[in-house]
Amino acid sequence: MTASTTPRPAAARSRLAAVGAIAVAGALLLTGCGDQTKKHSDNGDSSATGSSAPLFDKLPQSIKDSKVIKVGSDIAYPPVEFIKDGKTVGMDPDIADALGQELGVKFQFNNSKFDALMAGLRSNRYDIAMSAMTDTKDRQNGVDPEKKTKVGDGVDFVDYFQAGVSMYVPKGKTQGIKSLDDLCGKKIVVQRGTTSEDMAKKQADKCGDKKLDIEAFDTDVLAQTRLRSGGADVGLSDFPVAAYAVKTSGGGNDFELVGDQVEAAPYGMAVPKNQSQLRDAIKAAMDRIIASHKYEQILDKWGVKAGAITESKINGGS
Repeated sequence: MTASTTPRPAAARSRLAAVGAIAVAGALLLTGCGDQTKKHSDNGDSSATGSSAPLFDKLPQSIKDSKVIKVGSDIAYPPVEFIKDGKTVGMDPDIADALGQELGVKFQFNNSKFDALMAGLRSNRYDIAMSAMTDTKDRQNGVDPEKKTKVGDGVDFVDYFQAGVSMYVPKGKTQGIKSLDDLCGKKIVVQRGTTSEDMAKKQADKCGDKKLDIEAFDTDVLAQTRLRSGGADVGLSDFPVAAYAVKTSGGGNDFELVGDQVEAAPYGMAVPKNQSQLRDAIKAAMDRIIASHKYEQILDKWGVKAGAITESKINGGS
């Protein structure tokens, strides 16, 4: 999810840098819809093997003892993470399962609104946040992107994917939209607290008298519903989410993508600044699943190979 540091939404799921484009490649699997109202703490079998796992010794003692990494996530963001048949599924849970096999622990997903994830980390409710969260300098430093004031201690990110923001519209109603500048005078829907919302607000400042009307929702699924009902002209969301909605909503008959991806940036797993040992262990596990091609297989499964990275970095966002 693209999101901002504002307290998948007041922690947003998105990202700003130079304008870039990633080709929409591969068909997205039809797997179901998210449900923000349910809370699940089990993302399936992650084959935790304890001390026999390759990287178990790299973990902090508290994690070794519990054999669980508690994950804060906004589980309403298909195909990244969402609820299907009562279970948490998606790209992020599958990557977490693969990391768990390397570390010998289970990644336990806990549902939260995106804008509450950073607060959950600060209060030790979660060990990490993994929720299509864009790695940005503001988030790293605990800075509100609009007010430029400190709102917390910040986090370190272990980067694991690359995505930009995509624009999508009701099918057959492209309205000549090809770039962000074409949004002036339109009504758009976004998820609250995400990078998409940040990007929309910055664009609104450029529109002047040709007002850009922004409506923000707690989840991207709600934003899509508003657009589908005719209540807006265009939606902004992270590339994987927008592409999935285009592929699946109404059997592929509700939406279509317009223009190119904007400002591609890395997704990162957010780890508190004082947990460098956990951060480094997760990065080592990320390096192993990339090298073993497990990572590539997971992205292929969800139709998002266009966002693959070849190397995990710490705080690689700008």
